[in-house]
Amino acid sequence: MVETDAPHSDRLLVQIASYNTNLQGVLGLPQDLVDWLAPTFQVSRFLLRERRAPDIVAVGFQELLPLPQGLSGLSKAVINDRNALILSQIEAHVPNKERYSLIAKVVNVGIALLVYGRDDGVARDVCDVQTSWTGCGIGYMGNKGAVGVRFRVSGPEGTAGETYTFVNCHLTPFDHKLKQRIADYNHIVRTLLFAPNSQASKIPSTLYETSHLFMFGDFNFRLDIPQTHDLFTKRHTEEFSHAIEDERTREKLKEFDQLTIEKQKGTVFVGLREGDFWKFKCSYKYKLGEVDKYSTKRTPSWTDRVLYATYTDSPNTPDVSNVSNVLYTSIPSYTASDHKPVVSLLLLPPRPIDAPSSVPTLRLPAHYKPTPDPRATIKRYAGRVLDRIIGIIWWLFTLLGAGSSIIGVFNFFLGLGAWSWWKNRPSTQEAPV
Repeated sequence: MVETDAPHSDRLLVQIASYNTNLQGVLGLPQDLVDWLAPTFQVSRFLLRERRAPDIVAVGFQELLPLPQGLSGLSKAVINDRNALILSQIEAHVPNKERYSLIAKVVNVGIALLVYGRDDGVARDVCDVQTSWTGCGIGYMGNKGAVGVRFRVSGPEGTAGETYTFVNCHLTPFDHKLKQRIADYNHIVRTLLFAPNSQASKIPSTLYETSHLFMFGDFNFRLDIPQTHDLFTKRHTEEFSHAIEDERTREKLKEFDQLTIEKQKGTVFVGLREGDFWKFKCSYKYKLGEVDKYSTKRTPSWTDRVLYATYTDSPNTPDVSNVSNVLYTSIPSYTASDHKPVVSLLLLPPRPIDAPSSVPTLRLPAHYKPTPDPRATIKRYAGRVLDRIIGIIWWLFTLLGAGSSIIGVFNFFLGLGAWSWWKNRPSTQEAPV
């Protein structure tokens, strides 16, 4: 990663945090968020020889709450609880008593994103805040898909400033569904849309039409270890878990990471960069309740990732970025999910002295020109209608089964059979007196 000689105070500090909570709702996240959100306050000593709070904090969740509740759109209480908890925890542990404001929050089914800005900096200059969502489940349902937040931070007089886009994703699971994950990503690029970049245009802008882009979440890309590799037969054993304790082993295994392979091919995350993810242990699949034990049902993989791009990055050097990845790690102490949360601390490049008067945007390879899907709105809302129909029926069955949808279905058909019998029972005639 490229460092500059500019003072760090001229460079915004962005914290990204992502966690798949495994459908646990308010029970899926310990009430103390310090382990997850506060490592940046320690690392900032390395940056400036003093403690520095992030300028922007973005927190993403996947599988935030049980599917019946999420599909039904009953997420307001949970997301408000998360907002209050995150804000209180950040402000309780920042080094200099900084205050933060929520810039925007957005949720679709169980995929949620909350973005905060420091009151004495970014938050006071934020404008043109937008949110967006899209689903890529069956029938465009929102159990898989993405949510996004975009805003502009105004610049010095005579300049338009820069735009920041944060996208939280949850893609199709399972080792063998690589093609579906690639299709999910391309669907998100074409349907997670924002307002046109100019008043003269009526065409929505894609997530790439921004000055800075951050994409994170549970991408579900797996380790695809070849059969000829020594660890292939051990990938579902504890021996594999012991092997990946060694960082050198993990660095070799990264060559079989589906995301890395497909990114090099140019099929996904075109133009985005990533830190050294192999330096922390695979974030999936852990045994529930365990700090450091993997399940043998799946091959451990780096499913939870953070990628980024900035407009000063060159498409000719895809492995080099002007963003400094200061911290990139997982947090083992969270045990309520089979995923571990990940956190990244990114130091953005300073704004150039000769900054353009218009908003700068990312530079992409010449062969890659993402375009909006003209049917994006129809697809999104068709998926949402399906979400609500299935979610409400599922939720009713869950209520009928006292928390179990399976028991609810049984009770429903049992009651339906009893009602049918009662309605069709033979009538009895009263005997004459």
